[in-house]
Amino acid sequence: MAVITISRQFGAGGRTLGKMVSDSLGYTFIDNELIQMVAIQAKVSTNWVESLEKDAGGKLQRFVTSLVSRSLVDRILSGERGYIDEEIYVDMLQKIITGIADEDNVVIIGRGGQYILKDRPNVFHLLLVSDFEDRITFMEKHYDLSRKHAQQAVSLDDKRRINLYRKFGREDYEKPDIYHMVLNMTQLDLETAKNLVVTLVKG
Repeated sequence: MAVITISRQFGAGGRTLGKMVSDSLGYTFIDNELIQMVAIQAKVSTNWVESLEKDAGGKLQRFVTSLVSRSLVDRILSGERGYIDEEIYVDMLQKIITGIADEDNVVIIGRGGQYILKDRPNVFHLLLVSDFEDRITFMEKHYDLSRKHAQQAVSLDDKRRINLYRKFGREDYEKPDIYHMVLNMTQLDLETAKNLVVTLVKG
């Protein structure tokens, strides 16, 4: 039983690998559901939350969605608000990700999970990196994008990612020493990467 956080350069295959790992281990997969959870907690629209996340210009950011059981969402969310700003967003994200980790057996994609759960036992933090050109190729192949749109998506989401971590006051999100494993997806295929992660978690 463990929690896995995956930080990644956009187009390095973090969502795809995360889903493969969660399927292999039988874990819950959490990605854009975090937007919905924050929106419900704050009693605001998901568009409002998304604007906070991508105000560096991250269009084309949502490509993959997954279903999370209603019971998991209900156990994590409570309280009343009706307004959200960057400070509230970060506070809620910390609360929600901590609550998700309490459920155990979960893969969490992005949104500062490696910082929020930094000192928590039985949590494995992963970082996926890849060459810029390989990330463009990945988006073309896996999301059926034109090269122009794939390049735009990668460039814009790189900016969004920098902006998100600024909200956490962090600039060390690609330093290898804060992760249990760094996967260079230019050198690895997804199946090999999945097997490495599963072996790490199972010990």
